[in-house]
Amino acid sequence: MAYNIPDNYQNLTPSEPLDKKTLNKMVWRSLFLQASFNYERMQAAGWLYGILPGLKKIHKDNKDDLAASISHNLEFFNTHPFLVTFVMGIILSLEQNKTDIPTIRAVRVAAMGPLGGIGDALFWFTLVPITAGITSNMAIDGNIAGPFIFLLVFNIAQFAIRWYLMHWSYKLGTNAISVLKENAKEFTRAASILGIFIVGSLTCVYGSTKLGLEIPNGTTNEATAITTVVSKEGLERYGDKLYVDGDEATFQEGSSVKDLGTGDYQITYNKYDKVPVNIQNILDGILPQIIPLALILLLYLLMAKKNFTPLKCIGLLLIIGLLGSGLGIWPTIWPQ
Repeated sequence: MAYNIPDNYQNLTPSEPLDKKTLNKMVWRSLFLQASFNYERMQAAGWLYGILPGLKKIHKDNKDDLAASISHNLEFFNTHPFLVTFVMGIILSLEQNKTDIPTIRAVRVAAMGPLGGIGDALFWFTLVPITAGITSNMAIDGNIAGPFIFLLVFNIAQFAIRWYLMHWSYKLGTNAISVLKENAKEFTRAASILGIFIVGSLTCVYGSTKLGLEIPNGTTNEATAITTVVSKEGLERYGDKLYVDGDEATFQEGSSVKDLGTGDYQITYNKYDKVPVNIQNILDGILPQIIPLALILLLYLLMAKKNFTPLKCIGLLLIIGLLGSGLGIWPTIWPQ
């Protein structure tokens, strides 16, 4: 038999304010918001798990009111997981004042909606690109502290916001919704612009795609004297560097062979280094990091004009990387 949720609680006397210990406990529980995520009610189970300690204290004198509260808080819910404590604080304030259940439902829906855009702009478009861009470059340079700094900064930021929003919205009550709606659009736009600006800057500063193409352009005019020890068999391989036209009686200028009496020979010959034309150096003289910029513009064009998805763009970059490495277009750098 289905449970019919009433419109009002039986006990309409406001309960005592929740203590800080209970509020902090619900902050920790908010980490499990998506632990039981499903396509019917989204985050509803995790939402109820997080808010349950507060509901038990508010409705401790009436089990029927607690049952009604649990039931309507198990309805569809979906918001940004890092900002969920903002909604928790507002709903707990309404529950404490025994507001009618339809109003609590409406406020819950109204509060959870705008947080998605704000949370994405704040975290995924701003905080993550900045911290990940800086610390990933540290990791590429071999600094083991890179990933730890990223996790430290990211988690300190999200925990501080969770804790602050819980206490602030609980004290502010329903007035927090008007504050949110008045500033949501401007805040989201400002954070998005900042995030896009940072991502663009990181593309130029930390872009590492370079060409490995070189064009032969002769040798140096000045020779470098090379001295080494080789076996008798190895001596034959250096004939073109030691003798003139293969004549063992005529040494090239600066060349010599010394018998060490052990079956090995000490040889000296002149080496003329090749002077290639480095294509990447020419491009850097025109515009530094032009290759990463060109790839970003290509992806933007494909997504804007050809309806490419991010997954297709990742696949395209993978193909370009594999083909370029195989053909020698991109330099292959192996750790020493």
